Amino acid sequence: MPHEDDRTTILLVDDHALVREGLREILETQEDLHVVGEAEDSATSVALAEQTQPDIVLLDVEIPGGKAKNTVSQIRKRSIRSRVIVLSMYEGPQLVQTLLAAGIRGYLLKSVHWQELVAAIRAVRADGDRVVLGVSGGSLRYVEQGSAANALSPREREVLDLVAQAFSNGQIAARLDLTEATVKRHLRNIFAKLGAVSRMDAVIKANVW
Repeated sequence: MPHEDDRTTILLVDDHALVREGLREILETQEDLHVVGEAEDSATSVALAEQTQPDIVLLDVEIPGGKAKNTVSQIRKRSIRSRVIVLSMYEGPQLVQTLLAAGIRGYLLKSVHWQELVAAIRAVRADGDRVVLGVSGGSLRYVEQGSAANALSPREREVLDLVAQAFSNGQIAARLDLTEATVKRHLRNIFAKLGAVSRMDAVIKANVW
């Protein structure tokens, strides 16, 4: 049995008392997990995170009092050690991407089996850089593409903006005072970062419309 001080401390955040009670009952059956608090809205979750400094915050994506992204940012600011795992009824790939940028360490659907939830908590606690996503392959690809798009340099973004406007390589070169060879090099880098197979594919994946 783990020493009490070694247990993973968890803050539950959900506006439904029944959900919180169910989660607590499940988690407290595990000797290495310990629920240290419950909150039903954004402000209370931030205050409790600051007070209890939990290892893990299980956060319902639709709690009252503020957007999930802002709640995550506030929790991480008040409790640096806390790692946030979001629980949601739906996938929402754009939301997943936004929350990953805010610093969450997991996004799981509420339909997951309790054993998957426990495994995710343990994985995130054991490795601070670990991110656990319980979403479909399609949503995961969307998130990966979005991450790649964010990796484009300012110049690559400029080139792709002009590609989206149907400019040729020669026209792009003239507009940006570059050589055509340089434009082609930027396009090769863009294709590689986005996993794109054509100019149109790159525009779509980078979402520059």
